[in-house]
Amino acid sequence: MKILITILMALLLVGCVGGGADRSNDLIVIDAGHGGHDSGACFGDKQEKTLVLKIAKKLYKALKRKGYRVHLTRGDDTFLKLGQRTRIADRRDAKLFISIHANAIANKSRFEVAEGIETYFLQKTRDARSQRIAKRENASVLKGTDQLSKDVIIDSVLTGPKIIQSHKLAIDVQNGMVRNLQSRYSYVKDGGVKPGPFYILVGASRPSILVEVGYLTNSKERERLFMSGYQDKIVQGIVEGVGTYIDNRKREVGF
Repeated sequence: MKILITILMALLLVGCVGGGADRSNDLIVIDAGHGGHDSGACFGDKQEKTLVLKIAKKLYKALKRKGYRVHLTRGDDTFLKLGQRTRIADRRDAKLFISIHANAIANKSRFEVAEGIETYFLQKTRDARSQRIAKRENASVLKGTDQLSKDVIIDSVLTGPKIIQSHKLAIDVQNGMVRNLQSRYSYVKDGGVKPGPFYILVGASRPSILVEVGYLTNSKERERLFMSGYQDKIVQGIVEGVGTYIDNRKREVGF
């Protein structure tokens, strides 16, 4: 009897401690921003669309290794319209939608001032900086959409419960990225979690966030962002953040 109890306790410990959480039912859609004719932010020959695709592919592999089901909105240099990106998450009934981007600033005198990793969730805001960043990211996906349609699109989801969960997901992912990067690299700025009217987050009716992995216009961050080791730390942080969020949700409501 004692032997049987010992074996059962060992099995329980493996399930709780040894990474035994079953992730096979958790589908995550990863969206690499921009693509095709839309390069996103640029500095010299460094393009946002290329950088975020590399990070998205690494994130895809890292999440798969953890047992998640994962889907990329784009796996090559292709441009997708707004509806195409978010419809993928809804069609596949994904648990989470994560859009990867890189930042930039137009004011040359502030190239070396503007820096940091930031994570956004969908919400209207009066913060000028968040509005500026959202305007830049929205420019390509909203081509041909009139203002009335834009307002209807964003107002239709701002009061939904997914906004609260998106905020929680953003906090966990931001904390994971900053913790992992600061463990190896000095002077990594935590830009924080912020609300923003990002239309890429509107259509996915599930917790959704947009990650700005750093500024291409900042020389230090630009150099680091194209280093494989730096990208790996970003990815590791996102994976840890996703795990924390899902585990907490499962404990709360059987997510």
